[in-house]
Amino acid sequence: MPLILVVEDELELAEITEAYLRREGYQTERAGDGKRALELYRVVKPDLVLLDIMMPKLNGLEVLKTIRQDGQTPVIMLTARAEDDDKLYGLELGSDDYIVKPFNPREVVARVKAVLRRSSQTLESDRLRVGKLEIHKEQARVSFANRAIELTPTEFRLLVCFAEAPGRVFNRLELLEASMPESEALERVVDAHLKNLRKKLENVGADTLIETVFGMGYRLVHHG
Repeated sequence: MPLILVVEDELELAEITEAYLRREGYQTERAGDGKRALELYRVVKPDLVLLDIMMPKLNGLEVLKTIRQDGQTPVIMLTARAEDDDKLYGLELGSDDYIVKPFNPREVVARVKAVLRRSSQTLESDRLRVGKLEIHKEQARVSFANRAIELTPTEFRLLVCFAEAPGRVFNRLELLEASMPESEALERVVDAHLKNLRKKLENVGADTLIETVFGMGYRLVHHG
């Protein structure tokens, strides 16, 4: 069963969250501060991280930055901050979803299931090719001109959405439903994920692959 790393300094809340996850069959590990979270992350190699932002020793955003430098493990942020800008900042750093405190532990379990499903879901017709872009959906591998691109699960699903319909213009809501279907995230979060995706594409020479269609949305441009 998947292993969930719960990073939360409020002991009672962490214990309750773990209890609900274990009841659903998940394995759990717990860290009470950011430094311990990174130590455990490297040792246990979790399938998903539930990460509180306000943490002692090292805050959740710093932990997330390090996780994203090491790999693409799915991360759900837990935050008492309800402001949209704070949510967007976490998403820009590469989190796959967020939950605002106080929350119902059942909601946490539902979001964990949703993000794990998004990150591991096998899609039909495994291979997609659009010009120099190549996507292997079962292995979640992407390359452009034979140069590998490391994407988060949400970025990957966004790119698949574009690649399955080259030239089609997608609005924010359509992209949100394609990449984060069970999330209650705002449509604006798509901009944060697209910004990260475009940056990674730019690093391999594909900076014009995704085009903004002003007033309408975004599309993948097939350059041949």
